[in-house]
Amino acid sequence: MPTFIVTGNYTTSAIQGMLESPSDREAAARAVVEAAGCKLETFSLTTGDSDFSIKVTIVDAMDLMAAAASGAISNMKTIRAFTASEFTEMQKKAAEIAGAYKAPGS
Repeated sequence: MPTFIVTGNYTTSAIQGMLESPSDREAAARAVVEAAGCKLETFSLTTGDSDFSIKVTIVDAMDLMAAAASGAISNMKTIRAFTASEFTEMQKKAAEIAGAYKAPGS
């Protein structure tokens, strides 16, 4: 199954709710991700452009939309992640495809 790195920000109302009632955000993220049929691999709170970073394994990238539907996050970005062995296979396939290309005039 594909793996994605997902980053995003908490909305102002979500942050206000966290301040009023501190809670385990990893557990909350896991519940939403699993309800969408995905598996949460890692969860980190971050500094900089994003408030959090998660690594998820999913069947379909559209499942990630369900996680965003909670309304507690904004600016969600997804990045497809590959293992070293997956990338090796991609290189082999790309080499086969490139070898089939014939430049104009050749």
